[in-house]
Amino acid sequence: MNFPNRKRLILQMVEEKGSVEVKELADLLQTSEITIRRDLTAMASDGLIYRTHGGAMKVGLATNPVQFVNKTAVNSENKDHICRLAAQEIKDGEVVFMDCGSTVFRLCQFIRNKRIQVITNSIPVVNELMQSEVTVNLVGGEVDPARQAVHGLIANEHVARYHAHKAFLGVDGISAQHGLSAHSETEAGMTLAMASQADDVYLLCDSTKLEKDKYVQFAPLSLVQVIVTDPQASADVLKLYQQQGIRVLN
Repeated sequence: MNFPNRKRLILQMVEEKGSVEVKELADLLQTSEITIRRDLTAMASDGLIYRTHGGAMKVGLATNPVQFVNKTAVNSENKDHICRLAAQEIKDGEVVFMDCGSTVFRLCQFIRNKRIQVITNSIPVVNELMQSEVTVNLVGGEVDPARQAVHGLIANEHVARYHAHKAFLGVDGISAQHGLSAHSETEAGMTLAMASQADDVYLLCDSTKLEKDKYVQFAPLSLVQVIVTDPQASADVLKLYQQQGIRVLN
């Protein structure tokens, strides 16, 4: 396959998924990873994509992308599996919260054609859903450039004005004994704000975050109704959550 055809297919994948990895492209296009890296470098120099460490990202999502892009690229296949399951839970006409988690962001590609309302503090989520069937409400407040998200007291007050059928949230750590934990109080605050205003709380987390405790332990496991994770999650670990009345999708 020549470069123009590879470029067309690469752009199509980036547009559909938001971000792609070199290995993923090499497998799809049946060419070497070296060739794909060369293609991505050329396309990035023309401003068609944003080049990341392990692949490429849609330019519109890359205003200040370094930390966020790297997080979205980690465990991308598992994250997409999680988001496919989560998307099946969303019905037309619903209002949903989406936070700024890297896994939650990947939900965008699976809900673009749903007639729903999304309330989010994530700038990449807004960019991704802008030209879609989804109605988007961006939370107001102070912008965190590294996470490309809106946080703080005003942001939490904004969320408190709305009611959602479902909240799709990420978390840095979760354990059966200690509940939910985060790297910072700021992130914990937004999670609590959205969870308190939703009928059902869905936690989207890959298996690497299960039974892990982080810096701030901020909520019991009872905050969550559904955990959506990947097939690599241990059945014994998932049973711990199910015994506490949580529905598990994987």
